[in-house]
Amino acid sequence: MSKPFTYSISSIRFDENYQPADSTRLTTNFANLARGESRQENLRKTLTMINNRFNDLAHWDNPTADRYSVEVDIISADLDIEGNGHTFPVIETLKTTIIDHKENKRIDGMIGNSFSSYVRDYDFSIVLPEHFEKNPTSPPAADFGDLHGKLFQHLLNSEAYQTNFNKQPVICLSVSSSKVYQRTGNQHPVLGVEYKQDEYSLTDDYFYKMGLTVRYFMPAGSVAPLAFYFAGDLLSDYSDFELISAISTMETFQKIYRPEIYNANSTAGHVYQPSLKYQDYSLTQIVYDREERSQMAVTQGKFTEDEFIKPYQAILDEWVANYVVTSETVQKEAVKRRAA
Repeated sequence: MSKPFTYSISSIRFDENYQPADSTRLTTNFANLARGESRQENLRKTLTMINNRFNDLAHWDNPTADRYSVEVDIISADLDIEGNGHTFPVIETLKTTIIDHKENKRIDGMIGNSFSSYVRDYDFSIVLPEHFEKNPTSPPAADFGDLHGKLFQHLLNSEAYQTNFNKQPVICLSVSSSKVYQRTGNQHPVLGVEYKQDEYSLTDDYFYKMGLTVRYFMPAGSVAPLAFYFAGDLLSDYSDFELISAISTMETFQKIYRPEIYNANSTAGHVYQPSLKYQDYSLTQIVYDREERSQMAVTQGKFTEDEFIKPYQAILDEWVANYVVTSETVQKEAVKRRAA
């Protein structure tokens, strides 16, 4: 290949005045809230929930539970494949910053949190359904997720990412309703009680190709574990405030979008299988359209196929075949996983 892939990174503040960029996936949780008649009220209430949860977890030297607030920025990475200035939006994540109002200072929060990708929409809404329609009992092809995984790792190794961020991202998602989780005896002072699943999910395998492994923790005051996808060491590479910023931000979104799991009126037991059919839960005062959000994933997957996959198929195939991941962490995790 004559020209390397290059990235450009931009950011926009997620606040009550937030308007999604034209390139933002409308299925993304933060963009989905910023639509319709209730958009500003949705955004204001979401930010209040994030701030309240942060102060709840960062309770030391915080007697009135209002010492901190959280700023959230949407980080977008656009990929220029041919070096001609034409870009495609490949990744969006969130970056948090904590404001300490007592000390009047800003503290770095987590990079990552939410994860948005048009290519993932293509894989899960176009490629996967087509595969299972033809092969209902067989797993996806061995190369399922290869392109997406290498694009993600290439981004993290890029000058654009490393200039803007000094840590690897941590992605925080909902647990899978198809898996069973077992509570362990391990408890972290911030992340809470650790759970382990009975087997890896398709999402776990997909994120593994991105160089990320997963652990499941249920923080104090939560009713279900969250899935944390990371490279390196989740427990030692990040500060308490970074971890709390991820929990408060992503638990808020999950309460809105998965209330059956994360706003349930009972707490996950020692053996736990999440269910979106669970009826004993409370709704937040935030309006969203889950059905529309699900339907749009297919539309956006098709958009990716037409605007990114098909036009650049030959270039992408060659790049995937030749790009070698050299991350030491990724190699260690690969050895560990194969041994398990």
